[in-house]
Amino acid sequence: MLKTLDLSQVIVLDIETVPQYPSFEDVPPHLQELWEQKTQFQRKPEQTANEFYERAGILAEFGKIICISLGIFSYNSKTYSLRLKSFYDEDEKKILEQFCYLLSKQPQKLIFCAHNGKEFDFPYICRRLLINGLEIPSQLDISGKKPWEVHHIDTMEMWKFGDHKHYTSLNLLACSLNITTPKDDIDGSQVRQVYYEEKNLERIVTYCQKDVITTAQVLLKFKGMDIISAENITIVS
Repeated sequence: MLKTLDLSQVIVLDIETVPQYPSFEDVPPHLQELWEQKTQFQRKPEQTANEFYERAGILAEFGKIICISLGIFSYNSKTYSLRLKSFYDEDEKKILEQFCYLLSKQPQKLIFCAHNGKEFDFPYICRRLLINGLEIPSQLDISGKKPWEVHHIDTMEMWKFGDHKHYTSLNLLACSLNITTPKDDIDGSQVRQVYYEEKNLERIVTYCQKDVITTAQVLLKFKGMDIISAENITIVS
């Protein structure tokens, strides 16, 4: 699988998102109404829109990006290494501008890889770019493209093998492939709390980078290759 994929043309990506406002009470009244309408069929019968708001980060209309982490493969002396780069800030537009600037220096046929990226990360970034008045980079703009012209890689989609109803978390997939996951701190459900209550963005960045590492290792497994050792993984500023 993916035997001919050139890893030098791949960027592994993960994003972390939170609700745009710390709590439902802080949301402007007209957006509160829209949130109630948007989530009425997602909430449990006894669950109020207020109680459900902690999940607002997963919807691009009500959330925002606080971190984009990237993993870039390099090859030297018969060994692959992985370099990590993260964009993070309180200002979402600043994150997106930095991300877009990096992509402007990359090849047009750059391949993005993410776990559940086609359903979440890639469209979420595009929606937030438009909301912030920024142009969608050509590497992410799939408008008008035929399916075979879209080169995004989604490790969750690959694991489905055509079973469209099947969902597998990154942690479970890594465990199934005998990859030791570096997740040893928070999980996705805690990101909002860590951001708004603990105000610890750096902790979230570390969590996001660990997801990138795990996704990169999963991709290597799909290619039938050995995973990258810890000493060959570096973080660049």
